[in-house]
Amino acid sequence: MNGYNAIAIDGPSGAGKSTLARMLAKAFGFLYVDTGAIYRTLGLACVRAGIDRRDAAAVMELLPKLDIAIRYNENGEQCMFLNGEDVSREIRLPEISIAASDVSAHQEVRSFLLEMQRKFARENNVIMDGRDIGTVVLPEAELKIFLTASAEARAARRYKELLEKGQNVTYEEVLRDIVRRDEQDTNRAAAPLKKADDAIVADTSGLNLEESYALLCDIVITRLAVEPEAAR
Repeated sequence: MNGYNAIAIDGPSGAGKSTLARMLAKAFGFLYVDTGAIYRTLGLACVRAGIDRRDAAAVMELLPKLDIAIRYNENGEQCMFLNGEDVSREIRLPEISIAASDVSAHQEVRSFLLEMQRKFARENNVIMDGRDIGTVVLPEAELKIFLTASAEARAARRYKELLEKGQNVTYEEVLRDIVRRDEQDTNRAAAPLKKADDAIVADTSGLNLEESYALLCDIVITRLAVEPEAAR
């Protein structure tokens, strides 16, 4: 892809895609692009505007009025900005996760935001994670990984993460949101969650973070014949 390598990581909500993709990007010197954060930012904008996220026309009417930007801080971490405001924390709330799933179900919305995502891959070595990176956004990616885990394992991880961030949630609420999100993402008409035919499945249900990271590192090293920067 224009002399650059692209790694597409797809999978259900709470599988650890963002955390692991960030770790891989740092290790191998790639640019990490969390595409789901783009939809979360739009979902937040819809919630704030009080519009029906299931109404495609209403969402599309709002989109041109928004300034959604991806920026990277001094640590190389992706931050999302909505009309100049850093909303990186707000978009991780459980209710915004559902809003993101609602807005991302519209094909018109996905088409509008597609070029923003592809531009990064044309100009950088990238690791992108989402629901349809390997099937729709970057179908020609050199490496595609479908990262998954059981709903219970994903809920336990997300619950711990939210508690550490000071969010007042219960495990049952998080599990319910994940099951609902899985249902929405798998059955929506526009770019449903689906494993690319040539994707490598990585199930981390019984693995901790370090073990999951080691598994993905081995896949990258083997398939792309590259080494982590520390080993070069």
